[in-house]
Amino acid sequence: MSTPLQPLGDYVVAQAEEAETKTASGLYVPPSSQEKSKIAKVVAVGPVVQGVKVGDRIIHKSFSSTEVKVGRDEYIIVREEDIIATVK
Repeated sequence: MSTPLQPLGDYVVAQAEEAETKTASGLYVPPSSQEKSKIAKVVAVGPVVQGVKVGDRIIHKSFSSTEVKVGRDEYIIVREEDIIATVK
């Protein structure tokens, strides 16, 4: 996948996964009550990033990310130090 954004330094560009619309018990959650997903898929990494690579799924701190919309696509830009974990 190609992205129009190329991060600098220790920044990572990712796309958020869709928030769950259904609970484990089968109830549907209305869009107004859905929490933003903190899990995202990495689409580009800066030149000094070593902990993650393109294609990894990450959990990031929600307060420290920058949301950007380019065309129809929405991206999250986050520093490598604000990535909490990778998802296997």
